[in-house]
Amino acid sequence: MSLDSSHRGDSSADSLPADAHADRLAERLKFNGDNSFHRELRRRVDAEFKRSGTRQRDSAQMYLKTAVILATFALTYVALVFFAVTWWQALPLAVVLGTAMAGIGFNIMHDGGHQAYSERRWINRLMALALDLVGGSSYIWQWKHARFHHTWVNVAGHDSDIDLGVLGRLSPQQPRRPWHRWQHLYLWPLYGVTAIRWHLFGDFRDMITGTVGERPFTRPKGWDLAGFVIGKLVFFTLAFGLPLIFHPVGTVLLFYGLVSAVAGILLALVFQMAHVVEEAGFPVPDESGLQMDTPWAIHQLETTVDFARGNRVLSWLIGGLNFQVEHHLFPRISHVHYPLVARVVEDACREYGVTYREHRTFGAGIASHYRLLRRLGKPEVNVVAVLTTAPALPG
Repeated sequence: MSLDSSHRGDSSADSLPADAHADRLAERLKFNGDNSFHRELRRRVDAEFKRSGTRQRDSAQMYLKTAVILATFALTYVALVFFAVTWWQALPLAVVLGTAMAGIGFNIMHDGGHQAYSERRWINRLMALALDLVGGSSYIWQWKHARFHHTWVNVAGHDSDIDLGVLGRLSPQQPRRPWHRWQHLYLWPLYGVTAIRWHLFGDFRDMITGTVGERPFTRPKGWDLAGFVIGKLVFFTLAFGLPLIFHPVGTVLLFYGLVSAVAGILLALVFQMAHVVEEAGFPVPDESGLQMDTPWAIHQLETTVDFARGNRVLSWLIGGLNFQVEHHLFPRISHVHYPLVARVVEDACREYGVTYREHRTFGAGIASHYRLLRRLGKPEVNVVAVLTTAPALPG
């Protein structure tokens, strides 16, 4: 069976504007197989929320968390731009501000962009626009992440989140360059450029070319285009305009780079530990190039790995994205409920004989990412994707 409308809804694709040509191109790769596991999983999760009397969205806990993160961002920004006069005052403020920027992305805009924040569409849209505040485009993110990445995780040529161009090889299906032999060393500092590239190049390139990675998307029009332009103007005013009134150009550029590097490293690492690790698979379409041989839900489980689920502080900071399996299966449920969802998913996986992939600690995920980068950089690694067995969960 192909990817049906319920699957497309889970990946927030129905929030995007219609464009027949782009849709035909973007959705030509389908999933096959029996979807009974996915249907049963959805039934059990819905039943658990009903039994517990918990709402899947509009959580008071999430509204409070949003207030804390935005207040931290605002207060730290004001302190850094208007009050810090020495490097030892500015340095810790820059680190906190970069962390708050990443926190806005992990928590507020991520739930809003996936329509997981509220039952009200306008609230979700407002929260998604938080990404524009910190330099990204929420419109392009919907295509790049909510549609392309969430549907075709780790499928080279379809999931642009694993496409670093010639800089790195994150999939066995991508061509190897001679310098990839050292990617397990040089990519770590380059992760710090993630946010800077996003701010200054990535969104503009996508708008000009009309593509995200190798895939076409519908350029924004009307209010969406206005949101893109206004968002960029607001960000550049905050990042450069106001600071330049009070500080020298060199100082502004230095601390812009530092703040953005902190945010970029955090954003990159959270993604990499969920998908670009030894335990994650990199499936390929069939010979026609139009179909995957597994159902959509099984594909998500094969390509996604949880990490450090017992670390509550980490979970709070990164918006529950250490529960990546749960997020990919149920992106429209607020991340504050992922621990509840995880118990249901684990039980169903055991019953159906489906492998549930997990790293017990943050360090284990980092180490696995390092080993995979090193392996993919070696010339003997070919295009055959090997699925390895994840650590067994306690019975």
